[in-house]
Amino acid sequence: MHTFVARHAPKTVSLRSVEDRSSATEIEIKLRIPKSAIAQLLRHPALAQHKSGRARRHKLVSTYFDTPNLALARAGVGVRMRRDGRRWIQTVKGPADDESAAGLTTRAEFEWIVGTSTRAPSIDAARLATTPWRRLLLKAARHGLEPVFVTEFTRTEIPLALPGRTTAILAVDVGAIRAAGSRKRVDLCEMELELASGGVEQLFLLAMKFAKDLPVALEADGKAARGTRLVTSESPRPRPAENAALPRDATTGDALAAIMRACLRQIEGNADGLLQDDDPEWVHQMRIGTRRFRACLSLLSQLVPSEPLSRLIADVKWLANALGRARDLDVLTHETLPALRRGARDSDPASKRALRSFAAKAAAQRKRARREARDAVASPRFVQLMLAAGALAATREFGPRRKRDAAAPTDTPACEFAARILAHRQKKLLRRGEALSDASAEARHAARIAAKKLRYATEFFADLFARKRARAYRKSLTRLQHVLGVLNDAAVGPRLAGAIAGADSNAAALLQGWASAQATLARGDLARVWRDFTRAKTFWD
Repeated sequence: MHTFVARHAPKTVSLRSVEDRSSATEIEIKLRIPKSAIAQLLRHPALAQHKSGRARRHKLVSTYFDTPNLALARAGVGVRMRRDGRRWIQTVKGPADDESAAGLTTRAEFEWIVGTSTRAPSIDAARLATTPWRRLLLKAARHGLEPVFVTEFTRTEIPLALPGRTTAILAVDVGAIRAAGSRKRVDLCEMELELASGGVEQLFLLAMKFAKDLPVALEADGKAARGTRLVTSESPRPRPAENAALPRDATTGDALAAIMRACLRQIEGNADGLLQDDDPEWVHQMRIGTRRFRACLSLLSQLVPSEPLSRLIADVKWLANALGRARDLDVLTHETLPALRRGARDSDPASKRALRSFAAKAAAQRKRARREARDAVASPRFVQLMLAAGALAATREFGPRRKRDAAAPTDTPACEFAARILAHRQKKLLRRGEALSDASAEARHAARIAAKKLRYATEFFADLFARKRARAYRKSLTRLQHVLGVLNDAAVGPRLAGAIAGADSNAAALLQGWASAQATLARGDLARVWRDFTRAKTFWD
């Protein structure tokens, strides 16, 4: 007789409290940790402080099943059969939901004990039909589920009692993932903090204590995703920006938490690629995520205690600076210089030699900036930044109420909060944009920053208002920001050239001439896009 492990309600729950949640939701923070640091982890004072029972050590072998074309993996659904001692446990996991970010993953999970023998049972299709993905799973079962990869590791589990009546499990997994039917494998060494009851912010706070003393890194992908990559040999791709899906009746707190998590997913989703791959797009997308997150944090000044917010803003600015220099040099070497050299084909030999010499120097500077960006992302400060941001997004009201009987500002309707923010930022941009065509480079840069902050805010909150009106306004704002961006790039190139080769160098003069030509063309468009923007109807009134 099959025994159902109590994970039966496919309900997405708020991260702020899981005291009333169904055990169908798996909520865990996953961190990579070197084998050499495991002993230090198990002796860590924070673990000793919160340990609430004896450690359990056991070996787990799991086989993951899919169709030949990996239909389940493409849908983010996983099916596995796990052996734990004599028990066989069939599990179905759904895709990570929108409350996942900063090392935290939340997803629906169903488990059944389907045997207690030494021989593996077959996948029970009847159980698949009880999940929210029954159509997908039953179709896959009809076409044939086959083993795709196997995880085999030793797990050490330690029960934890955390503040706020929160309970959790620390699991340390050491082993490997190997492809079924081949010799391809990848080592596995990670720690998980899985929530059993209480508030998820306590998981983040404990993870921060570990990250302060141990060489850990965020692990955004589960074992299933890594196993699929092992089998397919597919490389991950840079993660673009995404907007949080906000219901019209969202509260300010829920909306801002969702926006924070969306920004953090983009930062986190590009971290490993930036460390391992030279594609400039990793830096570009991670920088966009960092900028969006800074714009989001600027919305919290009246909602979060100043000290932790200031500390987080300083850390994000540190990361943005490291990424910004790398991105500026990527643009210079991959976009500006090629365009300049194409336009200088008929130049004199001395100019061509100057450009070749400058290109070599710029490439060396770019390599150094990329190394510095990688050092920042690989540092403990980056891990602490992400965990602190995740904790903030998971903390109800973002801080203590001043009066016990007063309504929290985060409980107000998000549409009212958004309308005030958007109106304020619109007013600021209109003020910055006065006489924009004839403004100095510094004034245009200030207008560009104001336009970018307004654009991010429109992207953050557009779902709260009529989509058609929001779309038209955002389109006019995007065109304005693009032209201002072209003008900014034209100003950055000569400045970088002066820093690399000297302000009086031939290369700097050539770049200045090219930049002046680009700026002249862009200024011709600026008056038009500014006029169109000022005539665009706001969508939040």
